[in-house]
This record gives sequence, C-alpha cells and structure tokens, in this order.
Amino acid sequence: MTTEGNNPTMGNNVLTQTAAEEWVAGRILYIDKPYRWTSFDVVNKVRWLLCKRLGTKKLKVGHAGTLDPLATGVMVVCTGRATKRIDELQAHTKEYVATLRLGATTPSFDLEHEIDAYYPAEHITREQVEKVLRTFLGRIEQVPPAYSAVKVDGKRAYDLARKEKEVELKPKVLVIDEIELLECKLDEGSDLQASSEATPCHPRQDEAEMLASSQTTIPRSGMRNKAFLTSPDPTSPAEQAAYPSITIRVVCSKGTYIRALARDIGKTLGSGAHLTALRRTRVGDVSVADCISMDAFPDWLNQQIDKS
Repeated sequence: MTTEGNNPTMGNNVLTQTAAEEWVAGRILYIDKPYRWTSFDVVNKVRWLLCKRLGTKKLKVGHAGTLDPLATGVMVVCTGRATKRIDELQAHTKEYVATLRLGATTPSFDLEHEIDAYYPAEHITREQVEKVLRTFLGRIEQVPPAYSAVKVDGKRAYDLARKEKEVELKPKVLVIDEIELLECKLDEGSDLQASSEATPCHPRQDEAEMLASSQTTIPRSGMRNKAFLTSPDPTSPAEQAAYPSITIRVVCSKGTYIRALARDIGKTLGSGAHLTALRRTRVGDVSVADCISMDAFPDWLNQQIDKS
C-alpha cells in the first residue's frame, strides 16, 4: 500500500516515542473501503489499531471524502497533523465505476431502500443511452439526494428523510470531466450490447438539444406514485440479471453524488434508475491498486513495525 510519511520504528514490540511522533506528525493512508462499511467505520478501525500499537488513547484520524456504505473503493485516511490536508485532498478529481438498473427507482437511489416504483424501459436503445450520457458532460447542476449528509438548518438531510420529513435541497454546481459507457444490457434475456472497446462520450450540442425536445421525462410526482408499482421485485440473481442495466465510468469533481447522477440519467431516459453497484476507482493519482484492504491492514501495520 502507498502511504505518505516515514516508516515507524519499534523495539521489543513497543513503538518508540519517535515512531509515535511520526504518526502524530501525519500519515496519509489509502484504503480499499469494504462493502457495507461506513466511512467512519474505516476511520474508527484505523484509529483503534494505531492507538493500540502506539500505546496512546488519542490520535487524530480523519478521511478525505465520504463513501456510501454500499460503495467500495479508494478512501483516503489521514492521521495526526496530516488531517489538516483533508480539504486539499478532498478537492482531487475522483473516478467511479457504477452499475445502474433501469426501469425502477428507490428512495435513496441505491439498494439501501427497497424499490418504490417501476417504469417502462422497453423504449431505451444503446444509442439513446449514449446521447443521454453526453448531456451530463461538463458543468452541471445537481440536487443532492435526500438521503445524504448535506445539512439542512443544521441537521443532516438523511436524518430528516428517515423521519419522513420533506427535504428541500438546493442544486450544486459540479463538473463531470468524463463519462463512458462500459456495458449496456437492455433487452431482458438478451446478450450484452457491449462493444469490444468501451464507448467514450463527448458532448455535442445538437444532440443534447434534440434530446431535450424529444425525450419523455418522468413527472416529479410520479416517482412516488403507487400506480406505477407492479409485482414485487424478484430477488434471485438470475431474475435480477434479466433487468435492463448499464455500467458507466465517471470522472468528476468534488461533491458529485453518483446516486443523484443515476437518478437524473434515469429521469432523462424516461425510465427511472438506481445504483446496484458503485466503486470509487481513483482519487487524484491514487488508484485501487495503490490501496490496502481492511482485512490486510492489521498485518500490513505489523509488517511496517517489524521491518523498521
């Protein structure tokens, strides 16, 4: 795993004061966040392991960018005085690979909640998907999900949403640098409509205008309209695999919610959508290959100590 800072030293299985000072001075660690772990779970585990090895009760540890519990991938963790660099590290461009199921929505726009509505998706073609993706390139305005950590009158939006209170969030300006269609499965039971090479999307104003005038969108009230509900959602892998879905790669600025992007792509396609998988594959120049898993982290820490 890549880290920034000097290696700790030890003697007789006890870290020396110099080593402790080095961790307090600051380290930047790159972790591959596990599925269903919150970002704070990662921070707390790293802090606990480090405090145990350092023989101290307190050590400042923080992360540079939240990942949803159902997402995996690159997470930047800072210790000691390196936490002062969190704002700088959060500003780095991020890359994600996301899978969207078309034709169904959930309140959180991912699998945290059950499907609340179904919509037709038979009208969608690969060409249409590519055109829609192009319209999201560049500077866009995005309304964060109600189930998010955004503060509303001093309270987290997700706390209000879980209490079924209305949450009105203001749109934020962000930048989508790249958006690429990696895989496209549209017809139930059909082969993947994926080319041997991924299809990069670049903006074309004429196509964006054509889509804006011809695309059918979902009425705002329809997203919670029970009339759209049909049979219960099948749960077996074989049944889930039969649903239309797309997998995309997104390079974006700080503050981008991929769940909200999935919501907006689904609306523009006239089918609704939600995330079924999300992986952050890069933060700045740091990729998943530079990260260590939480399972491997304790042994890695011991190795760092033993070889010092």
